[in-house]
Amino acid sequence: MTISDHRSNRAAHSSPADLDGPRIPLYVPEFAVDPHRIYRAMREQYGSLVPVEVAPGVPATLVISYYTALRIFNDPDHFPADPRTWQRDIPADCPVLPLMQWRPNARRNDGTVHTRYRQAIVAGLAEVDPFGLHETVEKVAVPLINSFCGDGSADLIRQYAFPLTFAVLNAMLGCPTEIAQRAAAGLAAMFEGVGAESGAAALMKALLELVELKRAEPGDDVTTRMMRHPSALTEPEIMNQVGTLYGAGIEPLQNLIINALRLILTDEQFGDSAVGGSLSTRDALDEVLFNDPPVANFCFTFPKQPILIDDVWLPAHQPVIISMAACNTDPVIGTDQHAGNRAHLAFGGGPHVCPASSLAYLIAQDAIDQLLDALPDIRLGVPAGELTWRTGAFQRALTALPVVFPPSPPLTPV
Repeated sequence: MTISDHRSNRAAHSSPADLDGPRIPLYVPEFAVDPHRIYRAMREQYGSLVPVEVAPGVPATLVISYYTALRIFNDPDHFPADPRTWQRDIPADCPVLPLMQWRPNARRNDGTVHTRYRQAIVAGLAEVDPFGLHETVEKVAVPLINSFCGDGSADLIRQYAFPLTFAVLNAMLGCPTEIAQRAAAGLAAMFEGVGAESGAAALMKALLELVELKRAEPGDDVTTRMMRHPSALTEPEIMNQVGTLYGAGIEPLQNLIINALRLILTDEQFGDSAVGGSLSTRDALDEVLFNDPPVANFCFTFPKQPILIDDVWLPAHQPVIISMAACNTDPVIGTDQHAGNRAHLAFGGGPHVCPASSLAYLIAQDAIDQLLDALPDIRLGVPAGELTWRTGAFQRALTALPVVFPPSPPLTPV
């Protein structure tokens, strides 16, 4: 796929109609192979705003300028998060609808409604003890490592990153494994756009069971704290706030861990040995959050009326999507020094910025450090060029991360 294949003629001052021409599909396998090449071509051809499709026949505008993204993040009056007018014309079986449609949660609302939901989430997360979370990651990581450390090889997604993030998030939310397994499967279907409608139904059914369980058996967990918050959330509202945390806490966190491990295992600046590089795990996480954020294109907004931005008229009620991956690599911000740099947009921005970013950093760093401390001679199991990426408009996710290492004795359980 090339940009010229999807070229549209634009005057210096475009109108909404000008964005109705050919669009660049984000859902095709070619995009997943090398999105940064596509972003560079987009920037050369279109500037800051790009006509795209997020699914066949579903148009959107992709924002690839860092400062334009900041403007949109911080202007919810003109760029609200509520998609209800847009979704009226979207078929029920559209693969991206379950991920983009309105729900009674903080992500899809603005103003006082958003504040009410967000306050409950923030309060639920505020009492998560960082030291206790560190112990939880260690307790989960050690038996996972022990399950494959004697084999000399592993797939770090299937055998480590996914089960670790799954178990740690369940501990934070107070969710039993059986309920969580169905929630995670539903979320994966929604992110990939394959069986998304049934995936969304499975997710909501699992979350309802969790809320009913916590009502009968409250605990010291995020779900119980949100249920007890003075905002007095209704049952559907509680389900949807928990769903938001699952959406942010399983797929994206798993892929943050894996993308950082891929970088550590393939990039010279991190050293030939996984533990002997010149940069730290935190540096690797920052590098990934700039260059390969696990959620690459997200943060949907839906202008209420046509609006002029960067000399382009954006249509009313059509999705405007922030490309965190493209914005972070916008040449205008002019830095390749990402170590210690937190200016990336990987966690969003403005009123909807992710409230759990510090916890995500902590879990990802601990998970990586546990693995590298246990298996310091770990190596990529295939040439880096043979790694493959999952197709999807929104994520940056490997299909597998095979590694090899000298077989090692099991660690002492925590």
